Amino acid sequence: VFLGLGIMRFIAGAFKYEHIGKLSSILLGIMVILLVITMFAGQKIDGASASRWLKIPGTPISFQPSSFAYLMLIIYLCRYLTKRITRERLPIENILYIFGPVLLVFGLVAKDNGSTALMILMVSLIVMVIGQLSSKYILGFLGISGLFVGIFLFLALKTDLIGSNRVHTWVSRIETFANSKKNANVEDETVKAKNYQVNQAKAAIVHGGITGMGPGKSALKQMLPQSASDFIFAIIVEEWGLVGAVTIIGLYLLLLIRFVINAQKATSLFGKLLIIGLGFPIIFQAFVNMGVAVELLPVTGQPLPLISSGGTSIWMTCIAVGIILSVTKKEEEVALDL
Repeated sequence: VFLGLGIMRFIAGAFKYEHIGKLSSILLGIMVILLVITMFAGQKIDGASASRWLKIPGTPISFQPSSFAYLMLIIYLCRYLTKRITRERLPIENILYIFGPVLLVFGLVAKDNGSTALMILMVSLIVMVIGQLSSKYILGFLGISGLFVGIFLFLALKTDLIGSNRVHTWVSRIETFANSKKNANVEDETVKAKNYQVNQAKAAIVHGGITGMGPGKSALKQMLPQSASDFIFAIIVEEWGLVGAVTIIGLYLLLLIRFVINAQKATSLFGKLLIIGLGFPIIFQAFVNMGVAVELLPVTGQPLPLISSGGTSIWMTCIAVGIILSVTKKEEEVALDL
């Protein structure tokens, strides 16, 4: 956390966001290389069922390249869509330089991290829409993305060309979620067994009541898998109750309001896109995490930003917030000059 705050304040927040934009294509290329390496040399940590982590040689430090690749991809898209050129871009250029990087990163990430891969497509689409990309390209992106996802799912489910993929796990989770809703009032032991995590999370939430059991007094965190990361919200509610839940939701909504206000104040389109492209996914990720804990959504691996245990997710979020602070700092300096 302290390292993340240092990165936010003294590295990401200190650089001019325009310079970060100029470096984004190089950094994205480096992240793509690391994603390829992760496919062959990735590691599993804390019982995870996917090899998402890459260890830095000679150190105990490991990180998820997919998180940083996602961050660099969004910055790259914002930069490309707002970069001034003296001529009109050819259609093939937009296809190669917009669709190409998005689908490449999606393909490299989807094998082991489906929820992040889908978020990459969703946020990229939002950036394209707000970045005023022509509707024909947006429709083309939707069509090509749908085709790409369909081919990926077919190869993963029906062939052995994509080895060690987690598509079967996604299907199982969605089926479990659908069956639990369909059989909500039926004592189906099979459904209960498959939905163990969510059942334990809901039990923790019920146990918390209005004011909670008190800090550190959770009775279910030892029985709830991933209680410090994917299901941390349930433990927060158990220990802090409804009061803690409302407080957490309120803080994320306050952060969302600040993002909206700063996006409106930003005078450059690049600054607006950065705030939206980097800020809104933080809030979306938070509500996905909370939605899983209360069984509004199927189980995913999305952490609760700035709260869940995990170095990479915290650092990535701190970098994103630091870049947003860099944008707001620049706008404040412009306002003072005026």
